[in-house]
Amino acid sequence: MTKQNKEQNKEKNMLFGKRNYKFMLIGLGLIGLGFILMSGGGSDNPQEWSDAIFDFRRIRLAPMLILLGMFVEIYAIMTKSE
Repeated sequence: MTKQNKEQNKEKNMLFGKRNYKFMLIGLGLIGLGFILMSGGGSDNPQEWSDAIFDFRRIRLAPMLILLGMFVEIYAIMTKSE
């Protein structure tokens, strides 16, 4: 077998292509960003109530980013590798 044939066989044995892996990394980044945005909001004093846990970032933005990341991951897995 020539070097070119070996490379073609190696590419055929790969489960995903470069495009799939790029989308997977983007999806993981979105999921990670969502979890980072969701963290925090607690109070230093347990006797003191803080409404910061109910702001837009933690209740709406972070879960939407996590769901978007999940959809990107599904797309990355389901799309045909080139």
